[in-house]
Amino acid sequence: MAKKLVLSLNAMDKIIRQAGADRVSDDAKQALAETLQERGIELAKEAKRLAEHAGRKTVNKTDIQLVIKQESGF
Repeated sequence: MAKKLVLSLNAMDKIIRQAGADRVSDDAKQALAETLQERGIELAKEAKRLAEHAGRKTVNKTDIQLVIKQESGF
């Protein structure tokens, strides 16, 4: 069973159009939303782990940035 999307298809349409597309299929919007949601959950889980390691319950901007930095190799 698929998880419910928290990202709107309208937002996906806007993102794809900002990338230069003139037309966007519903399947493309759905695929982007699913991918971004899955990736976002992965990043958030790792950021949560970092916050807990630092003795915090709150995930902050720095946790997210650090996860992205670690994964990009910079």
